[in-house]
Amino acid sequence: MSSLDPESQRLIDLMVKANRPAWNTLTPAAARELYLSLRPPAQGPRPADVTVVDRTIDGPGGALPVRLYRPAAAPAGEPLPGLVYAHGGGWVFGNLDSHDVLCAQLALEAGIAVCAVDYRLAPEARFPGAFDDVVAALQWVAADGASVGIDPTRLAIGGDSAGGNLAAAVSIWAREAGGPRLRLQLLAYPVTDGVGRSDSYRAFADGYGLNAATMEWFFDHYAPDRGGRDDWRLSPLRAKSLRGLPPALVVTAGFDPLRDEGRAYAFRLQQDGTQADLMEFGGQLHGFLSSPMFLHGARRATTLCAAALREALIQRAA
Repeated sequence: MSSLDPESQRLIDLMVKANRPAWNTLTPAAARELYLSLRPPAQGPRPADVTVVDRTIDGPGGALPVRLYRPAAAPAGEPLPGLVYAHGGGWVFGNLDSHDVLCAQLALEAGIAVCAVDYRLAPEARFPGAFDDVVAALQWVAADGASVGIDPTRLAIGGDSAGGNLAAAVSIWAREAGGPRLRLQLLAYPVTDGVGRSDSYRAFADGYGLNAATMEWFFDHYAPDRGGRDDWRLSPLRAKSLRGLPPALVVTAGFDPLRDEGRAYAFRLQQDGTQADLMEFGGQLHGFLSSPMFLHGARRATTLCAAALREALIQRAA
């Protein structure tokens, strides 16, 4: 087993010292409030040289908020390649603010536009509500992105944790629907299997930030019907085929209950003939990308993800 990054260990020590309640002991509303209170010190300030616009689009549940990012140095009328991004938070918490700095940093470092999606959360909106919202955001960017400076011919989709699950599933949907064409799927420590529980679930069941009990709490809120959890919209690893999907960059963390299913998804993509790179940060915890103020590994990983986006959307697409 790899060794835990010293900065990750310090983060664990801080969590123990804070003695905050486990997510699965809270109501969804209380968990959301606590999660958002922890975000500002972990993610730090938004970079100054990014232009940000909030707006709403039509979604299946009504008005769907999105946040649009682009480098301030990009000419206002210039269409930039676009990334549709779904935040993490177990389908239960997280919003546009919780992943604001990560989205801004990806836009800035990759030289692209990012459309972050404030999809409906569980348990108020159960499966497949979040999935449907991310589909709607991708459809909007493909149809109307040009009106907000996004080039609809150069699109990627991405997300972390539950957002990685949504990005993977929406990539499959785009194949099934005959478009829009995606040039990359960026999947950070994604949930890929709602049915099986891998060895990493047992190895990191508790004491490493995200724990196994909280994952069950997430699933029970988002998809309480256990009999339907093999649906590929929740369990993309269980899709009949992963052939013909966009190239993937799968990022995993070494000390994460979801590590093995992230690895398994990358390997399954490769087996089915889809180009996939697996990038594992062996000493990191689940969710590490969201804590750049605490973790050098988060900054390094964000820069590498931005490089992959730039390569797929600008250099390769030129």
